[in-house]
Amino acid sequence: MRNHLQGQTSPYLLQHAETPVDWYPWGQAAFEKAAAEDKPVFLSIGYSTCHWCHVMAHESFEDQEIAEILNQFFVSIKVDKEERPDIDSIYMAVCQAFTGGGGWPTSIFMTAGQKPFFAGTYFPKTARYGSIGLKELLLAVQDKWQNDRKALLHSANEIVDMINNRQPHPSDTDETLPERAVELYQQSFDERWGGFGPAPKFPTPHNLLFLMQHAQKHHDGNALQMAEKTLRQMYRGGIFDHIGYGFCRYSTDAYYLVPHFEKMLYDNALLILAYCRAYEMTGQPLYRQVAEKTASYLLSEMTSADGGFYSAQDADSDGEEGKYYVFTPEEIRNVLGDGGGAAFSAYYGITDRGNFEGKSIPNLLHAADFTDQFDKHLPALRHYRKTRTALHTDDKILTSWNSLMIAALCFLYRISQNSAYLQAAKRTRQFIEKNLCDGDALHVSWRNGQRNENGFLDDYACYIFALLSLYDVSFDRAYLFRAEELTQKAIRTFFDHKSGGFYLSGKENETLIFRPKESYDGAVPSGNSLMAYNLVRLNHLDLDEKTNEILQKQLHFMSGEAKEYPAGYAMFLMALSDYLEPPEIITVARSHEDDDLKELPFVVSSSSIVRISDAEDGRYPLLNGQTAFYVCQNHSCLPPVTKQDFYEKYRVTREGEPLI
Repeated sequence: MRNHLQGQTSPYLLQHAETPVDWYPWGQAAFEKAAAEDKPVFLSIGYSTCHWCHVMAHESFEDQEIAEILNQFFVSIKVDKEERPDIDSIYMAVCQAFTGGGGWPTSIFMTAGQKPFFAGTYFPKTARYGSIGLKELLLAVQDKWQNDRKALLHSANEIVDMINNRQPHPSDTDETLPERAVELYQQSFDERWGGFGPAPKFPTPHNLLFLMQHAQKHHDGNALQMAEKTLRQMYRGGIFDHIGYGFCRYSTDAYYLVPHFEKMLYDNALLILAYCRAYEMTGQPLYRQVAEKTASYLLSEMTSADGGFYSAQDADSDGEEGKYYVFTPEEIRNVLGDGGGAAFSAYYGITDRGNFEGKSIPNLLHAADFTDQFDKHLPALRHYRKTRTALHTDDKILTSWNSLMIAALCFLYRISQNSAYLQAAKRTRQFIEKNLCDGDALHVSWRNGQRNENGFLDDYACYIFALLSLYDVSFDRAYLFRAEELTQKAIRTFFDHKSGGFYLSGKENETLIFRPKESYDGAVPSGNSLMAYNLVRLNHLDLDEKTNEILQKQLHFMSGEAKEYPAGYAMFLMALSDYLEPPEIITVARSHEDDDLKELPFVVSSSSIVRISDAEDGRYPLLNGQTAFYVCQNHSCLPPVTKQDFYEKYRVTREGEPLI
């Protein structure tokens, strides 16, 4: 049977295009049908590499009995959360209000007017795991719809009113938030295994970036130790793919051994940033090696022919989670021979007993030290693994996640001085400009020659972040001008001038039952946190006064959001810290005869702000006709120096030396 998902570009929707459920994509046709036939709507939200989405699809949506109930009594809608973050945000808030939790697949029952009256996540076909079965739930909802609809509509109106009436609580910019956050991280830090809180443990690299920023500014060795312990433990564990490289989604245990095996572009991009920052601060080669290994995975397996990065790889192979990643000692011996196989298995913890359902996830948790002597065996094992089974790759290209990857490649270029990373970053930026931009308007995703929805706040925030990262390693002001242009567009389209903060959806997006403002940093930094960071960065680069007013409102809005639990707002805290304690600002008065600054990113810290001033700018004169460097920090400035003197001084104080 073919349903109404035929012709969609989303891999997630296409996975359901031939199931017996008569799915519709989100749109007017589905809601008009529900209204005309007086049926409730069943909304299912997920994404193509979601394990429990696969489970529910196989158990229920491929089941003829369930399909008949849905088709007879409901209008069923499928949504890819990665293409419609606005729908996902709204109905995830609804799910959390109903259940106290959330996750994917998200299952929503609502009216043709899009008002929800019941919500949950995964439901098995029949009752188990302490959960009602989907069959029983569908029939119960149908009975209620026919016989007690007034109660359902009352519930729907109550939940919509409750969410719509949530008011932001802006406050004065709170200087205590960073210190309070560090205290909270310390309270939840796992001193034995790294990470924060109990299992499951998510990477949340932005938390580590904040801790490292705090460590540098305040010479806080304890903050750095928390970040380093976590980074080293994640690499040691099975959450890192020691055969093909790259990080899986999260650890199901406290010590990072058994992951949830899907790999997401955003996790890996943000983790590259964190490992690069750790290398910059400590000079420890391991951190650079992990960052480069992660980048090699993304560049080899997750990159399109024209430079965009794919979204994710699945946890499941042949219907089994993790099957692609696990080995037995016999398999290793068959590929590497008895001698090499035995040593390899011993180093990577591959045993007859196994550590995951009778097989072994390669890991270094029990390795006394790290060595590269087994790297020569990895190509053969990668080849064997690919011939043994296959992974599904979600090959849509998302503006926001690709932008994070641009930033990661820029930082990796800075610490490695390998121009291939900068070229890859520029290529991805060109892909976005060609395929995902229309003037100053961004789009969410690209697949099979088609771009999708108008962009949301996260697309603008992440792409501005990427452009600023490109500027920071090239000092090409074209990137800066583009970042400023898109910042103005984001302000016009998303900003709430009355209460502060940016809405997730803007004037060019579909109008839904309410407009959320996402501020909390989850798996990725929120659009509001990133916009705060971008605005502070642009402010240090001489932002105009009108936009400075937006910055003040944004800091007040986010301070109000973060005051109850500041540790959940790490990216904003980095912005706040740089606002309260401005980083080193280096102004380069560049002569026309000497415009080569290609070595500068390798000399200055990534936390420094570099401003370029042409010779015609009278505020920063040249020094005896030569390019001059003006360095200011802590509200005082040093006398200007020539480029040669600046490079010599900074190489002595920075090159190969830890920042703390």
